[in-house]
Amino acid sequence: MNLKFRYRVTNLSLLDNQIETGASTVSGKRILIIEDDRSLAEVISYNLEQQGFDFHISRDGMDGLQYAQLNPPDLIILDLMLPVIDGLEVCRRLRADINTEAVPILMLTAKSEETDQVVGFSVGADDYVTKPFSIKVLLERVKVLLKRRNRRKEVGNVVASQGIVIDRRRHLATVDDQPISLTRTEFGLLDTLLRQPGRAFSRAELIQTAIGDDALVLDRTVDVHVRSIRSKLGDHAELLETVRGIGYRFHHPAAMALG
Repeated sequence: MNLKFRYRVTNLSLLDNQIETGASTVSGKRILIIEDDRSLAEVISYNLEQQGFDFHISRDGMDGLQYAQLNPPDLIILDLMLPVIDGLEVCRRLRADINTEAVPILMLTAKSEETDQVVGFSVGADDYVTKPFSIKVLLERVKVLLKRRNRRKEVGNVVASQGIVIDRRRHLATVDDQPISLTRTEFGLLDTLLRQPGRAFSRAELIQTAIGDDALVLDRTVDVHVRSIRSKLGDHAELLETVRGIGYRFHHPAAMALG
């Protein structure tokens, strides 16, 4: 590793609570770093931010997995040797989840044997970098993976279910081919729920994912937005289901009533 990068970010360790999430002034791609080595995570995040990327750091496998499933990033930098859940198992679970199955995964490890790399690729890693590595090389690998994903991602901008369509690129929502007018917050809430039908989201999760956890929003504010969305969905309003004691979910078409 180029040591000048390590020393340039040493003072960032004094900002423990601020380093976990960073947002550049440039609207960049979102990178999830799952790495338990604090100094290495800071080196990577610092250099990603300098390149215009947004980032989030998770320091164990379970936290990283849950964050990725709730907030699918554009790319994941995943360490192999992690506490709680190791990198291989995280990779397997990400590939088994419809919401993260296509997210590029760049695996980091101190292991350099070819068999370890084969195992990493077999569970779904897109690329593999062994420690120590050059930050410049890592950044180039990140950019290559993102370019590769962009070429096949166009369809990912649109999600549809049961007559409701959300188009992120055009910021357009339609019901039975008829456009409906949604506020930015309503659009984000419907998009979040529609992309994971059947999954129950707590109000706190919806605030974090669709509105932003830095916003001053009360749980009941979410209820107001959901009521407004339902009023605009017309005959499809029942697709936004209330989960008592938890929050909301979008009806899964395969769900069957019991009893």
